[in-house]
Amino acid sequence: MPCHAMNRRSFSALLLGCAVAAPAAPLLGCARSGGTPHDDSARDAVRRAYTFLDRRVDEAAGSPHGLPRSFTGGHMARDHSTTAFTYDVALVVIAYCARGTDADLKRATALARTLLALQEEDSGADGRLRQSYVSGRVPDGRKGPEVAAGDTFTGTLAWAGLALLHAHKATGTAGFRDGAVAAAEWIQRHAYRPSGVPGYAGGVTAQGDVVRWKSSEHNADVAGFFRGLADVGEQEWAARGDTAAGFLDAMWDGDRGAFWTGTGTDGRTVNRMPVPEDPQTWSYLATRDAGHAASVDWARKRLAAEDGGFVGVSVSDADTSKVWFEGTAHLVCALRARNGDGDAGHADRFLDSLRAAQSDAPNADGHGLVAASSDGLDTGDGDKIYASLHTGTTAWFTLAARRANPFVLPR
Repeated sequence: MPCHAMNRRSFSALLLGCAVAAPAAPLLGCARSGGTPHDDSARDAVRRAYTFLDRRVDEAAGSPHGLPRSFTGGHMARDHSTTAFTYDVALVVIAYCARGTDADLKRATALARTLLALQEEDSGADGRLRQSYVSGRVPDGRKGPEVAAGDTFTGTLAWAGLALLHAHKATGTAGFRDGAVAAAEWIQRHAYRPSGVPGYAGGVTAQGDVVRWKSSEHNADVAGFFRGLADVGEQEWAARGDTAAGFLDAMWDGDRGAFWTGTGTDGRTVNRMPVPEDPQTWSYLATRDAGHAASVDWARKRLAAEDGGFVGVSVSDADTSKVWFEGTAHLVCALRARNGDGDAGHADRFLDSLRAAQSDAPNADGHGLVAASSDGLDTGDGDKIYASLHTGTTAWFTLAARRANPFVLPR
């Protein structure tokens, strides 16, 4: 399973993950254009989620600004309490830009500047960011957080680039756009592979080894990121985004109505197991391709999970015994964006479950969301997800509640 085995969820080794996107629906409103959750309980749930993010960001504040730890409490705290995964930091920036209060933009700007500093000071000096960094306040004498995991994977870097684009749009800071371009140039130089099925491969390990498999998840990330660059005037990236979308086309199985995982290291042989959730929902959020919109239904039906009174979806078809709350928020965002018959009702049901998890899931604190409904959710690639409070899951919840699509920049 080469494609998914080194994705952003491989916490113990190589961990690889809105603008207004949908018409109004009964429960929740839209991002930044004046929309907020309509009823008091929904509004309060979102407020409490942002409070959780504020606490994680503020405990890392200083000069220079540090990065927030990804996990709090439970199993993950024992091994990763000092780790800030770059993907999670990117999501926090996007969530702050989606709501866009003065305090939100102050925090988003601080985090985006830290990402720029890490990019500029990296030993590679080529636009890359690493998989994770040491979280918390930066010790005296250091210019920025220390690297925790030195791998650079394509999907994570694409998410960091998206976060910088959101920060650029929200603040008008040209340097954030420049940092996003530098990240895209690294992806183009190091990950683009025209052989086999043309598309973008996995990246480079900390040891400098090239990761040759191609992931549908990563190519969805790249498609959305490169099209975002075109939206801010970097038009040469539009065709490159189309290349990533073309890889998704090649991974589409019309009979199943779903995307396969990607390719093996030869860049051609299709990897069919396990089949993960995120390319099914992210592909639609990144491309809005109606011809492949059935993948959202595949995720909702084939990855359906129920555990401890919570409902949603799992990480992949390898294990559907527990609910993956982050993936459930992905699904809510995709259902809202698609807005087809029955989508609003499904989205409401899943969002209600996420709100219940905020208060009642194991290790819940009433503010953040834990990653899984209970410990030990098997991803299918040799890793597990636990019921620990998670900045990435919490950020996705705020985006889902605000009907936001992180792949689409606000106009």
